[in-house]
Order: sequence, then C-alpha cells, then structure tokens
Amino acid sequence: MRRSIPTFLLLVCLLCAPAVAGPDSKDIIRSAMKKASVYYRDNAARHGGYVYYYSPDFQRRLGEGVAEKDEIWVQPPGTPTVGSAWLAAYLATNDPFYLDAALETADALIYGQLQSGAWTNSINFDPVGNRVAQYRNGKGKGKNFSTLDDDISQSAIQFLIELDNMTQFQNKKVHEAATVALDALLAAQFPNGAFPQGWDETPAVGAMQPGKKGNFPKYDWKTEGRIKEYWHLYTLNDGVAATVADTLLVAYRIYQKQEYEDALRRLGEFLIEAQMPAPQPAWAQQYNYEMQPVWARKFEPPAIASRESETAIATLLKIAVHFRDKRFLEPIPAALDYLESSELPCGRLARYYELQSNKPLYMERSGKQYSLTHSDKNLPSHYGWQNPSRVADLRSAWSAVQQRRGLPSPVLPSMEKAPPVDEILRSLDDDGRWMSTYHGELLVGQPKFQDGEKYLNSAVFSRNLTILSSFLRSGAQ
Repeated sequence: MRRSIPTFLLLVCLLCAPAVAGPDSKDIIRSAMKKASVYYRDNAARHGGYVYYYSPDFQRRLGEGVAEKDEIWVQPPGTPTVGSAWLAAYLATNDPFYLDAALETADALIYGQLQSGAWTNSINFDPVGNRVAQYRNGKGKGKNFSTLDDDISQSAIQFLIELDNMTQFQNKKVHEAATVALDALLAAQFPNGAFPQGWDETPAVGAMQPGKKGNFPKYDWKTEGRIKEYWHLYTLNDGVAATVADTLLVAYRIYQKQEYEDALRRLGEFLIEAQMPAPQPAWAQQYNYEMQPVWARKFEPPAIASRESETAIATLLKIAVHFRDKRFLEPIPAALDYLESSELPCGRLARYYELQSNKPLYMERSGKQYSLTHSDKNLPSHYGWQNPSRVADLRSAWSAVQQRRGLPSPVLPSMEKAPPVDEILRSLDDDGRWMSTYHGELLVGQPKFQDGEKYLNSAVFSRNLTILSSFLRSGAQ
C-alpha cells in the first residue's frame, strides 16, 4: 500500500518552507503530485482512458453526455489531455509511474484509432456499445469518421508524437499509431491547403485547385446554399486551423520530415486566401469550394466569425515565425483593425457578423427551430454568442513579431487564470482529490450539474499536475 503525506502536513510544510524553492519544498510538490495522480489513475481511469467529469463516488461519468461503463472520451479535456499531463509529470520527476500511466493512456487511444486513421470523440471498449466505431484493431463496427472538430484527433496525435519521442521511437505500437494518424491528416488536406472538419475512407481532397479567394455569395445566403455534409468543406470552426498547425509543428519538430512543414506552409497560404474582402477583412467558420462562407449547423450561419478570425490571426503569426516569412503577416493589420472596430459597447465581440452589413448576428430558438436576429435579448444558452475580445493580445503579439522580438507564447492566453502553486496544494484534499463545485458556468459537454454540486474534472486535474510539473522543472521561486 502506497503511503503519502496527509494534505494538512503538506500545507504546514509549505508554510514553513523558505521563500526560495529548495529541496524540501520540491519534495512537498512531488508528494502532492504523486498523491493526486495515484488517486486519479486508480479511480478515474477505464482501460487507461478518461472522461471529462466524475461524481465523487465515480458512479457518474460524463463526456458529451453520460458515458457508458466502458467508454472513454478523446475530445479535450478527456484522455489525451490527461495523457499529456502524465508526460509533463514524467519530464519533471523522472518517476516511471508517470511514464507507465502515459503508456497505459496511449494504449487506450490506440485501441480506439479508426480505420480512417484518426479518432472520433469517444472510444467504447464494449463491442456492442452505443457509440462503438470502426476501429483499426478490428474490434469495432459502425462509423469510420475521423474528426478534427474540437481538437479531437489533433490532441491525440500530439500526445502520441510526444510519447513516441520520449520513448526514443522504440515503442512500435505508439510509433505506428502516430505515423498512421499523421499520414491520414496529410491525406485529408485539400490542394489549396485547407482542411475539412473530418473524413472517412475517402477524404474529399479533389474538390478544387488553389487560386480562389474568399468572396461574398451572390445568392440569398439566408435561404439558399445549405450543404448537408458541410463537414467535408473548408473548415476553421472550433479552432481547426490553429490545432492542426500546432500538430504539424510538433510533428516537424520531432520527426523533421519535410512533408509536415510543407503542409503547414500550405495551411498558411489557405488562410491568406480565405481572408474576406473589404469591408470585412476577416474569416468565416467554413467555406464552400467557391471560397464563400456557408452554413454548418442550423445555428451556424454564413457570416464573419470573430473567434475563428482571432485564431486565424494567431495561426498566421505562428506560421510567419516558423518560416520567418512576412508574407503570412500581411493579412493581419487589416483584420485587427476590422475586429477592433466591430467590438460591442461592452468590449466583447459577437460570434457572428452579418455578411457585408457587419451587424451582429444572433439566433433565437423556438423548440428545435432557429431564426436569425440582430438582437441579443433572447439567445440560446448552449452556444457562445458573444466572447471576450482578444484583439489587444493579438496586436501585441503582431507588434512583437514585427519588431523581431519573437512570438509570445501562448499568443492567445487562456481566459481562465491559472492558480498559483500554493493554492493548488491547499486545494488538494486528504484523499488526493482536486474537487470542483458547479456554480452555473458553461462547461465543455454541458453537464447537467445542480448548483453547488461537487465533481471531479479532468481539465482541473491535468492543469494542476502540469503547473506543478512546470514549477519543478523551472526551479521557480
């Protein structure tokens, strides 16, 4: 039986520790990390994988809805998110416990890798489960749709690449899964550099050649132009361009293969071409093959999309820095000026702006029906219709690049303030849990918690473990 320092002793030791982080305080942090990690791995993991949220007794497991008994979630903050935290802890401590946990997590992801090469949002180890899919291992059935939505496949690929590097490319299963996924990702890229939301056995890569630029539709987009299978179109929604760019950068850094750098350059070239003309020199969520904004889901209209525009700018900055090529910076000044001029009186940005008129564009909901409106008085609660503006952060990053000071990292800092180390230690309870309390905030997966309800959150566990790991590695004061 593993023994660990009780939380109250950890706090006493921390309060008595000198201001400069020395061996004693680092031992306290290592003990806290191990206590929390042993608890989470022993209780939260199923087949080595994780979901988003757990009830304190682990009887209720939630991803996008209630998870089945043998189901884990790939979409962050699920399995790859926890796996990356294991890697951070191993780098900080060299404790084989964390590497073993990471390998266990990799096995779970490898089990659920699809025949189409990447991942869908969950993995079900029950062959007759409701959301089982067509896995490469032959143990699944049904859908075979690899998705880039919500950083699902990208987070899994990045975790496996980093683990492959950490194990010196000697784990054949990990290396094969990473390279198969990267091959599938490259095969899904369109000739003009764009990526779809996802693909099955036959990626839609032959739709057009490079050359067309973003343009406004000539038809009545409010009633025409809907495409049922919009996921095969050019997609920026939910950060696809940014997370794919990060994946290609990690792949090139670890494997040093030109094909990953070439794909990154083509993605940057697509973003240049996809910028819409005046009076709205920004980006849409998705485009048809004529490079016109189009509908996705029934509450996602053709429009200029502020959040996707911000991530397009951040991605262009990263690509410009990587290639040291100012061509990727050229779209940014006009886009920043446009977004700044579009800020609402409250300082936020509407998610959508109507094409050409630039009026904030929203939806109202009646049952399952949605209707367009310019009013924000009766918005559905399931979507981010207005978001904090990050124009100032992006303008600072652009200025730093222009002045050759390098690119601040991250370009778009999290809107959630990371807690300090002493707060993380204080919040660890005697069982080794970082408990969360629900107070009505909008969470990934929209779990149905009651106000004041306690739960465990994979995002919180992974964040805290990574912060403590970073503290150890940095030798911070």
